[in-house]
Amino acid sequence: MKNLIVTLLGGLSDERKISFLTGRACTNALKKKGFKVINLDARGHFVKELSRLKPKIVLNALHGKYGEDGFVQSILESLKIKYTHSGVLASSLAMDKELSKRVFKKNNLRVPNYLLLEKEKKININKKIKIKKMKFPLVIKPNNEGSSLGVYICKNIVELNMNYKKLFKKYNKILIEQYIPGREIQVAVMESKALGAIELIPKRSFYDYKAKYSHLAKTRHIMPAPLSKSKYNEVLALAKKAHKVLGCKGITRSDFRYFKNKFYLLETNTQPGMTKLSLVPEIAKYYGIKFDDLVLWMIKNASYNR
Repeated sequence: MKNLIVTLLGGLSDERKISFLTGRACTNALKKKGFKVINLDARGHFVKELSRLKPKIVLNALHGKYGEDGFVQSILESLKIKYTHSGVLASSLAMDKELSKRVFKKNNLRVPNYLLLEKEKKININKKIKIKKMKFPLVIKPNNEGSSLGVYICKNIVELNMNYKKLFKKYNKILIEQYIPGREIQVAVMESKALGAIELIPKRSFYDYKAKYSHLAKTRHIMPAPLSKSKYNEVLALAKKAHKVLGCKGITRSDFRYFKNKFYLLETNTQPGMTKLSLVPEIAKYYGIKFDDLVLWMIKNASYNR
């Protein structure tokens, strides 16, 4: 269909539900702008359906595995369909927390001390964390999951061992990371421009899945983040650099902890949520970019060979 836009949503990851919220919000915005848009659930024979529809552009509203890890991007590249957000390499790097940390460290971006564990390798965790000079509390999480799924803060070795066993029932690689106390600061980047920074104050122990997506969690959003002008500009520059060194395109959101006057980069999300509680639309709105215009920009920014 000529000039058709397909919104890819749903998919196979544990973030399927959130992807539907993101995708439908984006589709509604584009329809308001006069575009012909079809929603397509990215599972089953969706590639065959994409080939049949021959869309001009795909708006990638997927979250998590297969949606933002380079998998669907490689399909769209092979079909030569223009798409939104980052390309194959940047997506796969950003989704792999350990690999992205290596890239960040190489480019002098401060990250928490961390340790990667693989399922088939027998290790003494206590010994490993001592070698790495890591102290409790520690964060344990899957190496390639989004939306804070499977993330646990462990206060001692008993909790760490318990969650380590739990995670390895589902995941092949997990990451143990030094817990950084302090303030939660997140920054939206729109191609080559850092839009702004927001501070989050969760009522829960940290900004987890419920804090992100449930009104009941009552997470406080402070926009703009109440930092000094120099520190505000610093965190914008750090997010812009993270976006660049990973090779990202379109929109990203980088998550930081601010502790003792230092910013620690936790991760860069290549396909941030576009729900009513999502941070990128909130940051954009503060700086005068309406939601519909933000989605329109994403479409105009679409390409292949990303």
